[in-house]
Amino acid sequence: MRITIPAAAGEIIEKLHNAGYEAYVVGGCVRDSILGRIPKDWDITTSALPEDVKRIFRRTVDTGLKHGTVTVLMGDTGYEVTTYRVDGEYTDHRRPDSVTFTRELSADLLRRDFTINAMAYSDDEGLVDLFGGVSDLENKVIRAVGNPDERFDEDALRIMRAVRFSAELGFRVSEETREAIKAHVKELSMVSAERIETEFTKLITSDHPEKIEELYDLGITGIILPEFDLLMNTPQNTPYHIYDVGHHTIEVMKNVSNKKHLRYAALFHDIGKPASRTVEVVDLEMGGRFYHEVDHFKGHNRIGADMVPGILRRFRMDNDTIKSVKRLVYYHDAGINGFSKKGMRKLLSGLGIENYPDLLELRIADMKGQSSYRAEWKAELLKDFEGYYKEITASADALNIKDLKIDGRDLIEMGVERGPDIGRILDALLDMVLDEPSLNNKEVLEDLAGKMLSNNK
Repeated sequence: MRITIPAAAGEIIEKLHNAGYEAYVVGGCVRDSILGRIPKDWDITTSALPEDVKRIFRRTVDTGLKHGTVTVLMGDTGYEVTTYRVDGEYTDHRRPDSVTFTRELSADLLRRDFTINAMAYSDDEGLVDLFGGVSDLENKVIRAVGNPDERFDEDALRIMRAVRFSAELGFRVSEETREAIKAHVKELSMVSAERIETEFTKLITSDHPEKIEELYDLGITGIILPEFDLLMNTPQNTPYHIYDVGHHTIEVMKNVSNKKHLRYAALFHDIGKPASRTVEVVDLEMGGRFYHEVDHFKGHNRIGADMVPGILRRFRMDNDTIKSVKRLVYYHDAGINGFSKKGMRKLLSGLGIENYPDLLELRIADMKGQSSYRAEWKAELLKDFEGYYKEITASADALNIKDLKIDGRDLIEMGVERGPDIGRILDALLDMVLDEPSLNNKEVLEDLAGKMLSNNK
C-alpha cells in the first residue's frame, strides 16, 4: 500500500532517516489516506529525541518537549514531530504523569487510542499496522488498541472520541470497546468541559448526528448532558407526534444542515418539554388513534430558551453560539397554530430578519420529525409563514428601532432629556409601527411621541 505524503513531510522523514533515525507519518493522516479522505494534519513519529530533532532542523518550535513533541516549520506549515514514547500512569484519567522515550515503534503505537489511529507509514517501509487497523477500516469498526479497559482508564476523553469517530466515519463501536466505555463512563466527569464540548460538537455536526443516541445508550449523556436523558424518557401522547421527545429531537437534528448553532438549536428546541409536560385525561379519537390521555407542553419554548445558556455555559460555549441557539429555541414554534402578517413582523423584530433562514430550516426539520397528522394544514401554515416573510421584506417594513423615521436626536429636540425616556418612547413607537407599518412617517411619529410626552406630564 502506498500513501502520497506531502513533499514537506516526506523531506522531514528523509532527513531523519539520513541522520540514522526511524520516522513515519502516523495516526489520523494514515487513517484518512487509506479511506481516501484528505488529512487535516500530518503528524510524524520518530526514534529521534527532541534535542536530535532540533539539531537536525533549523526552524523548530518547542511545542511539548515534556511529551517529546517538537514542531518543525517547513515554509508556512508546521509538522509535529514526536519521539516514540511509553506513557506513565494517568492519575487524572486524562494525561500521563510522565513519559519515557523509547526506540521501539511498536511500544509507541500500543499507547494510542484506537486501531484505526495506530498505524504508521513511510515510503521506505510502507504501512506498519500492528493491531489490525486496516481490517477495522474495512469492517467499519472502532476498536480500542490492546486492552480497552487500560485505554479508557488512561484517558477518559477517549470515551467521547470513540463515539465521535463512529459518527464522523459511519462506523460501529466494537462490543468489547462498548463494554469498557460503560465501565469507565463516570471518569468523564474528570475531563475538562472544553474538551468534552470539542468532541461533542464534532459528533453532532457530523454526517451522523443520530449517534447521540449511542451516547445515551452508553451512559455518556447521563454524565455530560443529563437533560438529553430526560428527553429520551418523555413521551408525546399526541396525534402530532410519532416519537418520544428524544427520538423526535434526533430526527430534527438529522434534518438540519451541520452548522454548529443549528445542530445545537435542533438538539435543544424541545429541551423544555419535560418540565412543561401536562397530561389531559380524554376519551377521543384523533389521527386514527384512540387517546385516554393527551400530553401538552405549553410554554416549552420559553422554558427551553431559559435553559440553553446554563447548559451551554457548562460546555464553555462561546457567547455568540449561546445567543443564536437561545433565540432559535425561543422562536422555533412561534405561530405554530396560525399566523398573521402582524405576528410575522413582531417575530422578525425579535428574531432578527437575518436569522429567518435558520428558523425556517429548523421549522421544516421539526415538521419532518412529526407525524403525518394534519400534514396538509401544517404545510399551509408553513406556506403562510414564508409568504408573509417575502411580503414584509419586499415592502421593507420597519422591524427595529433603527428602521423608524424618528430617532433619539429628534426626541431630544422635542424636549426629552433622559435616556431611559428616549428608549421607552422609541420602544412604544416601534410596537405601534409593527402593528401598522404606515405609521412609520416622521410627522406621524413626532405627533405620537408628543402625545406620549403630554400624557406623562
